[in-house]
Amino acid sequence: MKKVKVNLGKRSYRIIIGVGVLSQLKTELKKLKLGKLAIVVTNPTINRLYGPLLQKTLKGSPVELHIEEVPDSEESKSAQQCIDLIERFADLDRGRGLFVIAFGGGVIGDLAGFCASVYRRGIPYVQVPTTLLAQVDSSIGGKVAIDLPCGKNLIGSFYQPRMVLSELRFLESLEATQIKQALAEIIKYAVICDSQLFQYLEDHLDQILKLKQEGLQHIIETCSQIKVKIVEQDEADKKGKRIILNFGHTAGHALEAAAGYTQDYPHGNAVALGMLVVCDIAKQLNMLSAKIAQRIEALIARAGLPAEISGLKLKDILTALAHDKKFSNGKNRFVLPVRIGRVVVKENIPEQIVTKAIKSRMKSEVSSLGDYE
Repeated sequence: MKKVKVNLGKRSYRIIIGVGVLSQLKTELKKLKLGKLAIVVTNPTINRLYGPLLQKTLKGSPVELHIEEVPDSEESKSAQQCIDLIERFADLDRGRGLFVIAFGGGVIGDLAGFCASVYRRGIPYVQVPTTLLAQVDSSIGGKVAIDLPCGKNLIGSFYQPRMVLSELRFLESLEATQIKQALAEIIKYAVICDSQLFQYLEDHLDQILKLKQEGLQHIIETCSQIKVKIVEQDEADKKGKRIILNFGHTAGHALEAAAGYTQDYPHGNAVALGMLVVCDIAKQLNMLSAKIAQRIEALIARAGLPAEISGLKLKDILTALAHDKKFSNGKNRFVLPVRIGRVVVKENIPEQIVTKAIKSRMKSEVSSLGDYE
């Protein structure tokens, strides 16, 4: 079992990582004294696989559990789903000291965390992530949000959980495609600030894809430590340090929005393509060597992630890109790699360079500007 502390003063909390750590949940909740009624927000798949285990783990606890299921897709992060869930909070509350357990992947964590942040101006919540993607990234750092049709995570807040508990046994039920989605975020961490992690991925990728526990624990702990260090320096994304975590996400979120947040473009695929787009931008600006760009692309390909944008129109991608919340004062802003382990933030990149980079990743049949011009 590994523990990583997030040092944020009164908002500090621990990330607990390992095999069998779910057994610690009852004890940890007792220490935290969050309330007497836990609303477990989850989806039908996770509830079927692990709901009984969660209830067994908390048997004998003074905390009453109530499970709320939401659909198993990005569509759960809609405004209507958010309102529906908050209304359930209100129905069940009745002054019993309500808190939330986000029990699922990144979508569940974002939705449950955001609802917790706005109900009664904030109630406690804990993250029990069940996917590799959530364990290495989305459950940590306090960014919670829901989507609008025109863009991802446009309604959100910074709201830290009281605890993150990453149980490795949950990963055993993941499909290969879900592991690949997480690898996009893991590769992101390696490129932005950890060349040793990048080398580890190159050397041990096959074992990670086979869910070997030693490798999984190493990368979850390493990614958690990287994100914690950045969040501690810039919790609310006001100092320009946390923005490097958006490497690959600016173009990636635009792809997700252009695809209508369907399963055609899951988050990991979109981020992988977003990383390749910014590598192309960096090459055009003579900031990244072709050799390093190829090394990044090779690892992305070995992870089973896509290298080509397909089925989308350029104008839709550029329209979604214009809504990106990371842009400021009308200027675009991208996180660009200069070498493995170091990135820089660059604003106001000429539109033709961005467009060329996106087009270079599009299949020929949809790569022309078409009716965009």
